[in-house]
Amino acid sequence: MEAYSSELKNLAMNILERMAKALKMEAKEMRELFEEGWQAMRMNYYPPCPQPELVIGLTPHSDAVGLTFLLQLNEMEGLQIRKDGRWVPVKPLPDAFIVNIGDILEIESNGAYRSIHHRPTVNSVKERLSIATFLSPNLDGEIGQRLA
Repeated sequence: MEAYSSELKNLAMNILERMAKALKMEAKEMRELFEEGWQAMRMNYYPPCPQPELVIGLTPHSDAVGLTFLLQLNEMEGLQIRKDGRWVPVKPLPDAFIVNIGDILEIESNGAYRSIHHRPTVNSVKERLSIATFLSPNLDGEIGQRLA
């Protein structure tokens, strides 16, 4: 688990540096904000449910972090994102992460990167297993909208 966590942190820093470049920021600014930040993991288990339309996996939300990496272990569909006022399923791909922008990056990017409103769902056929890894900035870091 420690190796997995370390590799995800490296991946996140790589992505954040590229995002900074796209925002015409210095890569070191993003690195300074997130490198000493906190990282948390949550393992999710959603059992099969005979009436999935009556159950909420979690209420719709956005993540109050910088980035979220979601690994859907058994490739079972169960994540939906809000797009144009509708809930759209996200089809899991084998050996791939779903990367969500969190609220903090939306603020830091002045809305250039948008935090995604999403929700997990359950189904009647098979359990769903996933690992969510959350990356947040340094607790002493200063976050604010960048001037355009």
